[in-house]
Amino acid sequence: MNFTQTARGIIRTIAIVMSVAVPLAITISAADARVGGGGSSGSRGSKTYSAPPSTSTAPGAAQPMNRTFTQPGTPAVGAPAAGAAAKGGFFNRPGMMGGMLGGLAMGFLGAGLFGMLTGGGLFSGLGGLSSIIGLLLQIALIVIVVRLAMSWWQRRHTPASASAYATGPAPAAEGPGAQTSFRSGLGGFGLGSSQPPLEIQPADYEAFERLLGEVQAAWSNEDVAKLHTLATPEMVSYFSKDLEENKARNDINKVSDVKLLQGDLAEAWREGETDYASVAMRFSLVDKTMERTTGRLVAGSETPVEVTEVWTFARRRGSDWELSAIQQTS
Repeated sequence: MNFTQTARGIIRTIAIVMSVAVPLAITISAADARVGGGGSSGSRGSKTYSAPPSTSTAPGAAQPMNRTFTQPGTPAVGAPAAGAAAKGGFFNRPGMMGGMLGGLAMGFLGAGLFGMLTGGGLFSGLGGLSSIIGLLLQIALIVIVVRLAMSWWQRRHTPASASAYATGPAPAAEGPGAQTSFRSGLGGFGLGSSQPPLEIQPADYEAFERLLGEVQAAWSNEDVAKLHTLATPEMVSYFSKDLEENKARNDINKVSDVKLLQGDLAEAWREGETDYASVAMRFSLVDKTMERTTGRLVAGSETPVEVTEVWTFARRRGSDWELSAIQQTS
């Protein structure tokens, strides 16, 4: 096969896959248009780069931060070993690019040696190798698109727990309409998997549930001034950026009917004058994105969807709790 023809085939394949992947990525972004944009943003103090413990509400691992002001500090457990592994050479570095570069390098080397052994010269084996590279690129691009679609599907269809409570017996056939509030008992919040270093009181859980609704409402109303009273300056900066991007697309995101279904404490701790609490919450909401000028529905529907996220709240001594981070769960 002629190398030029193979290169053209590769470019055609990339163009076709990208024409599918780009609209899919846009759809995924629009579908997760709620506050936080369906990503992981914010800071958890010294634990920003450490995943919060899993809970009955969020048994899967929380995703790492996509946006954060916090700089990496002390390496987590296992980081020295990972660093040592990364020093093994350019082609031994972990990750997709390291593995791909290593594989390509070994492939070129193998093709060249084969050409020498068969008497065709060092580069005679590269013509056939180019078709193999094209096939591998096609497979890699397809895998990326499939993983994006699967990740979106999992976030949109998180399986509901059999009970709306993390502790205590649950009534049979209990639905979102039968949820009691925190004020009538433990409400949607359980006690978590272990006793935290920082004791969280019932009034704190009430504040977390209230912030869940108020942050979503302020986001839906595009009320940045209100968001400043509910979240840290870092989180408000992300919300403001996302709202400006919506305006640039002539879109507006409306969130309503936010109901806490289940929640429990992942961990709570104190750093100096600041208290932190990471809380796993499963909640339902109506999430719609509409065209700003016409009101035409762009994404979402009137049907409530369920979302499971880990929200971290921060409180300086003598102040109220503020939203400090939102993380998606896998």
